[in-house]
Amino acid sequence: MIAAETVAQLNTFEQIAYIVGAACFVLALKWMSGPKTARKGLWVGILGMTLAVVGTLTDARIVTFEWIVIAFVIGAAIGVPMGQWMKMTAMPQRTAFSHAFGALAAALVGTAEYYHALQNGGEPTKFIMFALGLEVLLGFLTFTGSLMAFGKLAEVLPQRPITYKGQNFVNLAVLAVAIIMVIMLIIDPTQKPLWLAFSALSLVFGVMLIIPIGGADMPTVISLLNSYAGLSGAAMGFVLNNKMLIVAGALDGASGLFLSIIMCRAMNRSFTNVLFGGFGQLQMKADDGEEKIHRTSNPEEAAMIMDAAQKVIIIPGYGMAVAQAQHKVADLASALTKKGIDVKFAIHPVAGRMPGHMNVLLAEANVPYDQLAEMEEINPEFEECDVALVIGANDVTNPAAKTDKTSPIYGMPVLDVEKARQVYVVKRSMNPGFAGIDNPLYYLENTAMLFGDAKDIAGQLVTEVAKLSSMHS
Repeated sequence: MIAAETVAQLNTFEQIAYIVGAACFVLALKWMSGPKTARKGLWVGILGMTLAVVGTLTDARIVTFEWIVIAFVIGAAIGVPMGQWMKMTAMPQRTAFSHAFGALAAALVGTAEYYHALQNGGEPTKFIMFALGLEVLLGFLTFTGSLMAFGKLAEVLPQRPITYKGQNFVNLAVLAVAIIMVIMLIIDPTQKPLWLAFSALSLVFGVMLIIPIGGADMPTVISLLNSYAGLSGAAMGFVLNNKMLIVAGALDGASGLFLSIIMCRAMNRSFTNVLFGGFGQLQMKADDGEEKIHRTSNPEEAAMIMDAAQKVIIIPGYGMAVAQAQHKVADLASALTKKGIDVKFAIHPVAGRMPGHMNVLLAEANVPYDQLAEMEEINPEFEECDVALVIGANDVTNPAAKTDKTSPIYGMPVLDVEKARQVYVVKRSMNPGFAGIDNPLYYLENTAMLFGDAKDIAGQLVTEVAKLSSMHS
């Protein structure tokens, strides 16, 4: 038995660790909102999580550590290789995978607490039963929903939306039945078969929630699932009377929710469509039969134009991520900057497959933070830009979103790339982007296509710029 004085000391240390850890989470969230302070925010967040774990392990109610140690070893054996060896291009699906198992952990803890509360004829209070229902509903639907998102991002599952007539009604009906089950359990928590049915329905609803969402809209989906996982964790905090979980979960849930709203606005979509299905169902626009002519170029010509420019704006997209071209692109920007050319990167909020995807890749390539510009900041500068270099960014540079009311992406805020004096587009082919529609930018008189792998093209541009520099010297 642990002495009462020791128990009191452990409880004090636990509460102090939770308070300091919660403060670290708040600071981490603040600092990670900007690229210059993101690394500091990451380390502070790690410190906060370490304090949370240590504080929990000092809980006097823990009588044995065998299973905890086993869980630590298994988790580390899976997590360390994922963090070390997974490619940066796979970061979106790794994020979805992490959401899945974090949410599963919350749902399983909730399930264990439910059965534990019923032992020896006991019953959880109505408030605890409500928190358990919310925790397990959000946890299980986030688990299966995140696995579906992982499958779409990894291209294991079809990226196109899977829809059928009356889908929204069916989804809402399933959600309504799950909520009714929670109410029935609050009234009578002893209905174990009902709990099992509720848990199964929550798992099914997660799948139903994601299948009508296309691969192009996964950035918003990942953000939304992150919010659900956070809210599940906050509910778990109320069940376990753990203030750290409440704070961390609330921060995660609120930040994910606000980010989802921002992403929806960036894609000109209704947030209710995200919640209730029918989201991202972009259709291929019919070909009007008109022959369109595009101009091609080569890295040598493009390098000469950029070498003579005063201002160059680089627009990165998922094509850069797939080709892992960020380091070559960073080398190109550095070479141009050394020649006195003003170089900036135009970052669209939904470029790539997860929030901040381009920022992560460019930070890995050590691109200076002051060269990164958000859409609202950079758009007014395209009119005075000599060269705009688009690298695998399709839909976020499509001017049809501003002019063509028949376009599926009409109203979506896009980068004003077409206003630059000269536009070069790096693509493997003329195939459309995720939205499945053609981009009129590619047929403008001031646009030239650079066909090929983004990494190879960027490397050739670096070489050509270096040759021109040696010639000038």
